[in-house]
Amino acid sequence: MSEKIKHYPGTELESADFKSKKIITINWRPNAKYAWTAGIGLSRYLEELQNGRLIGRRCNLCKRVLVPPRMFCEQCFRPTDDWVYVKDTGKINTFSIPYIDADVNRITTPTPVAVIEIDGASPGIGILHRLGNVDIKQIKVGMRVRAVWKAPKDREGSVNDILYWEPIKEG
Repeated sequence: MSEKIKHYPGTELESADFKSKKIITINWRPNAKYAWTAGIGLSRYLEELQNGRLIGRRCNLCKRVLVPPRMFCEQCFRPTDDWVYVKDTGKINTFSIPYIDADVNRITTPTPVAVIEIDGASPGIGILHRLGNVDIKQIKVGMRVRAVWKAPKDREGSVNDILYWEPIKEG
């Protein structure tokens, strides 16, 4: 059976010690510079977004099309085989209607988000994105949607080159 420690060795510090400058502190910010690469698959995906197209990768072994593209299949653990253009339409797999923004501030008008299963990609494969031009009471799983793109001159090679996904009008 072990005994509880009643007192740790060393000098205990109080907030007052810092305020009274009894304890010396130094504020220092390193001049760190970082370089990051998106890699082959994601770089091509972002280039195609800038051109107003969606692209994925096909795995010939498990017969899946992955969007966003991956250079290695996470299901069969092998390199993917081919680039595949997919449509900028799809269906809602799941969705959320948040009443907080990205900075966790309460908002009165929600911006719905959904996982969109892209037409041409494998079932269950999709991207998370905003929904727009939609009545939140009408959103449902399986709803058909299409991408609404920024103007070509405003695109910068980002998933935000798609402004939002909107319902496809039936009929």
